[in-house]
Amino acid sequence: MNRPVKAIRTPAGLSVRVDPRASAVVLVLGAAAVASAVGLIGSGDFPMSFRDVVDTLLGNGTAAQEFIVRELRLPRVLVAVLVGASLALSGAIFQSLSRNPLGSPDVIGFGQGATVGALAVIVLFGGDSLAVSGGAVAGGLLTGVLVYLLAWRRGVQGFRLVLVGIGVAAMLTAVVHYLITKADLVDATRATLWMTGSLDGRDWAQVRPLLIMCAVLLPVVLAYGRPLRMLEMGDDAAYGLGVPVERTRIVLMGSGVLFIAVATAAAGPISFVALSAPQLARRLTRSPGPNLAAAAVTGAALLLVADWVATNTFTDRQLPVGVVTGVLGGCYLLWLLVTERKAGRI
Repeated sequence: MNRPVKAIRTPAGLSVRVDPRASAVVLVLGAAAVASAVGLIGSGDFPMSFRDVVDTLLGNGTAAQEFIVRELRLPRVLVAVLVGASLALSGAIFQSLSRNPLGSPDVIGFGQGATVGALAVIVLFGGDSLAVSGGAVAGGLLTGVLVYLLAWRRGVQGFRLVLVGIGVAAMLTAVVHYLITKADLVDATRATLWMTGSLDGRDWAQVRPLLIMCAVLLPVVLAYGRPLRMLEMGDDAAYGLGVPVERTRIVLMGSGVLFIAVATAAAGPISFVALSAPQLARRLTRSPGPNLAAAAVTGAALLLVADWVATNTFTDRQLPVGVVTGVLGGCYLLWLLVTERKAGRI
């Protein structure tokens, strides 16, 4: 069925295609993310009303409210927004490149690569938080290069990328367990806590690298949105439409790996957001293609809601947000597998 799509001409003479439903979904999800962020800032041991939070953000709060909001809670919320959006964008990129809803970076090894890099720094070198972040980024990038080289055979086909990635993920998971067994008690405890994925204690030091990454990579990924959509039709069709296939794939894979590596460095390995957010965005927009903007706001909203559940559901203690996303994402993965099997795609 044809979707109503409007063409808008810019002052520079460019024509931009706009899908009204997709635009409405992005606006609604963006508003939901903002409302969730304000509600999350207002929750905690020092509760604040919605209006008090807004007034404080606008500079009209008391000294105590200013400190609590701007120094303690706002950085955590911004990390949740940026990490959720980054994971979702990485998932949208790899699911489109592999043309497989299971082609998520935390399924095909890139998330595990970042985890191994971070754990190696913790266990082998006893590095600080900055070194751990660097190790996560380096591990993710090296894993991306390895998967690309192993999957290459006159190009990189989607099914081969997924199969190679799953194999690499299994090997990296074994490396994670090995590193844990080699660590002493203190480092093993630190590594285990980091591996659960948490937003607790996040401050402006984690916000800045995420902002820089998004400022650099987001325009690149959006610029390659149309070629990415064409790649979903297959390499031959993309070649016929004038898309430089391998260059596009390398740029997008590099961007996707950086998204998940920096997000993992900031908050630890938070599972299933990269898998579920792009699929939820596609179902909400009812639009083919990567739906990058919708996926980003869906990922941000999902992680904000998951963090609210983690901090408010159990009154005696807070759960790491990775535990909540793991439970919800595991249920979603089972549903997705059943759906794909019924459709005859797996």
